[in-house]
Amino acid sequence: MHSVLIILGGLALWSSVLLARTMFDLRVGNSALCLGFCAVWLIAAGINLAMGMHYAGYSLMEELPFFILVFGVPAATAAMTTRC
Repeated sequence: MHSVLIILGGLALWSSVLLARTMFDLRVGNSALCLGFCAVWLIAAGINLAMGMHYAGYSLMEELPFFILVFGVPAATAAMTTRC
């Protein structure tokens, strides 16, 4: 359930980025927007990975599939919606 909530948070962040670009009429290209989001989301997913390893006591190999899923779904959504 935690992974689903984190993925939904990533999708909400991507929606917020798109909304902010529209609201503030930012002249940022799709590729730059997608890459910027992916960089920020990689850091956030990495923090989630580190917290799972530290506080929950999971090993890196146990957390790695969840990290790929948590990072991959919002990043793939960003890449598909901007066609970058």
